[in-house]
Amino acid sequence: MPQELSLAVVGALYPNADGSNRLFEIRMLNPGDRILLQIEPSNPTDPSAVAVYSHRGYQIGYLSAERCGWVGGKIRLGLDVRAIFQHHLGDGAIIRIRFDGSEPSLPPRPPEPALLPEQDEDGRRMEDPESGFWPDFIPPDD
Repeated sequence: MPQELSLAVVGALYPNADGSNRLFEIRMLNPGDRILLQIEPSNPTDPSAVAVYSHRGYQIGYLSAERCGWVGGKIRLGLDVRAIFQHHLGDGAIIRIRFDGSEPSLPPRPPEPALLPEQDEDGRRMEDPESGFWPDFIPPDD
């Protein structure tokens, strides 16, 4: 059994019963923030559901259906399952969990993609006087 792994948090597009916004709470989290997992055996949609909460107590979603039964089973067995926030996605998040009672660690960040020779540091195409191509000027947002 793996001791540590990254899992997807789904259902972040749905509002919480108290009116709080799950996506907003996800955006407020920083990598390494503590995450709480709570089994929901009375959940009418999925009795094996595992709800995911921020350290402030706001629900940010659920573990995916493929993993909730397995992780929920570990929690029911009494294993000390701990979780931290890893990073946000467009419509959800990734959390990191550990099953042995110790704190999970963040995996190393993937390397930044290399820029093509004709791109600047923002990934935009640079002017090439020999090609005759000049991109339109895009003013800053301020």
